[in-house]
Amino acid sequence: MQVIIGIALLFVSVIGSYIALGGKLILLFQPFELTLIFGSGIAAFIIGNTRLVSKRAFSAMKQIFRGSRYKHDDYLDLILLLYQVFRNLKTKGPLSIEKHVEEPEESDLFNEYPSVMRDEVAFSLIIDYLRLIVMGTNNPYEIETLIEEEVEIEHKENTEVVHALTVLGESFPALGIVAAVLGVIKAMSAITEPPEILGGLIAAALVGTFLGILLSYGLFSPFASIVKQIKEEEETYLHCIKAGMLAHLRGYAPVISIEFARKSLQSHNRPSFEQLEEMINELPPLK
Repeated sequence: MQVIIGIALLFVSVIGSYIALGGKLILLFQPFELTLIFGSGIAAFIIGNTRLVSKRAFSAMKQIFRGSRYKHDDYLDLILLLYQVFRNLKTKGPLSIEKHVEEPEESDLFNEYPSVMRDEVAFSLIIDYLRLIVMGTNNPYEIETLIEEEVEIEHKENTEVVHALTVLGESFPALGIVAAVLGVIKAMSAITEPPEILGGLIAAALVGTFLGILLSYGLFSPFASIVKQIKEEEETYLHCIKAGMLAHLRGYAPVISIEFARKSLQSHNRPSFEQLEEMINELPPLK
């Protein structure tokens, strides 16, 4: 909603001021200038990025209006799942979760938290490192190195998407100049026309520069900034898993391990200690 309000305010401010100053709205209606700028920008985007990065970037654009795919309850579910896993490991040992790790889709424990299971990257991270724990890997320093590498890969992929969208936004002013130059060429070919016709052609040409700058600084550069903020926020979901896992491997009690996980979250997504304690007290006893 905030993005929609911002876009509306942008066009009201720009177009409204133009009209208030006596500008004619019809002169800004240059659909082929827009097609030239936007179309060539998308074409350059496709040329300059791999198919995978392009697919991720277009998918990320949807998040501009929807926001992060993780909500407050999703972080709470993640921490509660980690608590239940750590409680089993601490009380019954690694073999107690072996069946859950080997057949996670059939696990009663994991199926209590469908929001975690739906996230392929995060859930795979949890299962992979629980499998290592079951196999006897309990060195927190070795696990920390592996997790950091995996989280860094996710960060790198997100950075590629943000960079691709940033470059797209930065390309529009130059492409607007291309449209303006083509418009001037068209105007010069009609140099013998009356001033009112020639003036209209020149005005249409300058609209290309205007549209290029507006698309860049008014829309797509802010879009890239929003995507960057969303991706950085979503990465804390993986950092939460990492913090909890490492705390457990260092020998902390389950309630302390999830406190490490909770503290790794941004303040607006972080469940309160009291809320988490209440949810833990409502969990069923170990079977």
